[in-house]
Amino acid sequence: MSLRCLLSDELSNVAMHVRKLVGTRHPLLKTARGLVYDGKYSLQTRGLIILLMSKAAGPSSQSHLAMADQIGGIYPSQRSLAEITEMIHTANLIHKGVVNLSDLDPALDGPVKDMEFGNKMAVLSGDFLLANACTGLAELNNTEVVEIISSAIGDLMEAEFTGLQDNNGDALLPDTVCFADWKKQTFLSLGSLLAKGCQAAMELASHSEDIKQLAFAYGENMTYAHQMYADLQPFVKPDKHIEQFCITSAPVIKYVEANGRSVLEDDRKQGHTVSSKKIVQYVRASQVIEECRSLVHEFETSATRAVSQFPMCEARTALVNMVQAAVRS
Repeated sequence: MSLRCLLSDELSNVAMHVRKLVGTRHPLLKTARGLVYDGKYSLQTRGLIILLMSKAAGPSSQSHLAMADQIGGIYPSQRSLAEITEMIHTANLIHKGVVNLSDLDPALDGPVKDMEFGNKMAVLSGDFLLANACTGLAELNNTEVVEIISSAIGDLMEAEFTGLQDNNGDALLPDTVCFADWKKQTFLSLGSLLAKGCQAAMELASHSEDIKQLAFAYGENMTYAHQMYADLQPFVKPDKHIEQFCITSAPVIKYVEANGRSVLEDDRKQGHTVSSKKIVQYVRASQVIEECRSLVHEFETSATRAVSQFPMCEARTALVNMVQAAVRS
């Protein structure tokens, strides 16, 4: 079920030019390394989940598609959708590599000319992948699917303007932040493409609205569970993991919501946030950790419940196992 062969041509076009950025600190280099070396977490997770969801749901009794069109229990259009979803995700990662040139230090980051080239690469390469994805989307000949996936692309764009990051894309904690902001940011930036990809896969097989909503719920809650679990790690692991800390992680937002933004400000430097280590200590001493653990279990249960309504099969079991792996890795 690997999607790497489907993306090899597009990614090789990008990688060919990225070599020119070696020796600089342009973020596109890190993104490119991630595309080549998956490490522990595969960049193809979204496509894989869509394929498993398609196989778990099976054909619909109202589908005009013939059972003979399926390969391994999956329609060709659903396989195309999995590829399209991965291309959109990769394009978004590459677009995030654009840097603010006015904040660069050539001595540390590399020559401005090279960084400008990196920005052009990030924009053009991301656009190249996105254009290919949109062409593939149109070839599915399903206006409902086009609308669903287009709205997911819109959500990825909106995620950049939610107020939880500054002009350079760095995490920023607003004074009035609340847990609903975390859920919105997580859904827009991570959950929407997965949830709507699963929903669109059900549409391609002509499943009912109820089945589409179950697929959507799985993708949404899977994302919340995994992101909440990831956000918890700097607070439940030894201090050497504090470098993974993010000011807009769920535990911090939960803590601020309960205690106010001022508790994170240094009295000696009014308005300046205290050190990451001190914030971690504050959160660890509160009830927030247990609240977040409870939410991980709640999201995991919701995702499992959604997919458990599909017929028993290996694909359904794999989807359940993926949720469990996402919160216990």
